[in-house]
Amino acid sequence: MVAVTTYPEYGDAQRAVDFLSDNKFPVEHAAIVGTNLRMVEQVLGRMTTGRATLYGAAGGAWFGLFIGLLFGIFVPTNWLAVVLTAVVIAAIWGAIFGAIAHAMTRGKRDFTSSRSLQAGEYAVSVSAEYADQARQVLARLTPPTAGAAG
Repeated sequence: MVAVTTYPEYGDAQRAVDFLSDNKFPVEHAAIVGTNLRMVEQVLGRMTTGRATLYGAAGGAWFGLFIGLLFGIFVPTNWLAVVLTAVVIAAIWGAIFGAIAHAMTRGKRDFTSSRSLQAGEYAVSVSAEYADQARQVLARLTPPTAGAAG
């Protein structure tokens, strides 16, 4: 693979590959390669025992809904009671396990977060035999405007 161009934003690299595709370039020979990778963890908020209990209950309720619907298929009458019972029981257990799991951290992780992998720049790379063709096509691509969303 040969890098034919680089961009500071992923959306710009995606736009370039889309432009190649629109111009009948064989994009199955292309790749977007991120370099200078870094992991970014965005802190979303404080995690309390109450919040951990609530998240556990919500997760348990979803699982209970799945199990309840599965069992409800085989119940000839009052399937709704089976589903609701499964949701309630799973929510209670989820709440208990959520609170216990949070308590076991002993305050070492009292926040919630979201992790993402980000690159410093994005290269559009193509197979060596298509590099010249890709450069010719991309030469016709208008440069991205500053602040434009991709």
